[in-house]
Amino acid sequence: MPPRHESAHIAMFSIAAHGHVRPSLEVIRELVARGHRVTYAIPPSFADLVAETGAEPRLFDSILSSDDDPEVWGTELVDNMEPFLTDAVQALPQLAKAYEGDVPDLVLADITSYPSRVLAHRWGVPHVQLSPNLVAWEGYEADVGDATFAALRSTERGASFLDRFADWIAAQGMEMGVRDFMGHPDRCVVLMTKALQPHADRVNEDVYTFVGSCKPGESGEPAAPEWRRPGGDARVLLVSLGSAFTKEPAFYRACLAAFGGLDGWHLVLQIGKHVDPAELGPLPANAEVHDWVPQLEILRQADAFVTHAGAGSSQEGLATATPMIAVPQAADQFMNAQALADLGVARVVPREEATPEALREALEALTGDPGVAAKAEGIRGRMAAEGGTRRAADLIEAELPRRA
Repeated sequence: MPPRHESAHIAMFSIAAHGHVRPSLEVIRELVARGHRVTYAIPPSFADLVAETGAEPRLFDSILSSDDDPEVWGTELVDNMEPFLTDAVQALPQLAKAYEGDVPDLVLADITSYPSRVLAHRWGVPHVQLSPNLVAWEGYEADVGDATFAALRSTERGASFLDRFADWIAAQGMEMGVRDFMGHPDRCVVLMTKALQPHADRVNEDVYTFVGSCKPGESGEPAAPEWRRPGGDARVLLVSLGSAFTKEPAFYRACLAAFGGLDGWHLVLQIGKHVDPAELGPLPANAEVHDWVPQLEILRQADAFVTHAGAGSSQEGLATATPMIAVPQAADQFMNAQALADLGVARVVPREEATPEALREALEALTGDPGVAAKAEGIRGRMAAEGGTRRAADLIEAELPRRA
């Protein structure tokens, strides 16, 4: 049984991006089920999704581009960092006003929510980060951080960004540098299995606690949209590049060429909303194409998974013991893809090498090796032991201030 705590007001903060909102939803649902009042600061486009958990959406306007089209984020390092500071500066007064007279007992925050840390400091309440992906390890600065910040400092625009960020932090009365503000939380619940974490043996577990995937079905919510595998004995292959990196018609055509008509297989292809199915040409009889699919529901019935290796998709593949072909596109996906390969449950096919022949060869290698299935089952068992949604809620409740 979960520990019993007096009902509290918990405020969650995030941005309008599926990869940042969805990992938190089951934890929020569980906290509401335990009797807490949960508000969720979010732009209007995600209000309905948040409201389904029982939390109260607390709306603010964001100037961040949505995750519908990753191309708008540019190509340079500063292109991917500067917008979050710009948005934080304009969002902070909105959020302060939204919580005026209703200060929470504890702040929860996605890794992208800079205003949340400022507000928690201002209110004098605990700040707990919910990380949907990998976290810093002991030695991270020397391994990664130093080079990243040196690259920023080497350009006029990057240096200006870092200076503005430092000035903004100081103006909030917070005595910390940009690196600590961005990447070193006081407490963090990691909504990811430890198996995917680089240098997991060097992570400070007094700060970071891995709880694994927080999947639907753990807190009594309505069932996910139903999908049933077709009749017969054909094995099921799901191809999905997640919610953001979906404008890839050439890749989808390569998948159809690789797996369409492949004896003994049924292909489910998710193409997102930026690709017209007509761009794919005639569909083979063993394929179905959708702009969206209930991914976890299909993976529970699938035999293989072609994925971009995003944190959420990688975890869903591991949680369902589904062998994966990883075709990383950007960001942490390259690290995730390599981690999956190192675990022995995936083959990595670089995006530029994802020909029909390479994809088919990877599928045959995965599904023809009984050791892959055995390793996948072992990882699924270890993930289940990490505790998932209920453990995440327990850890958050443990951070609530004790009332006299």
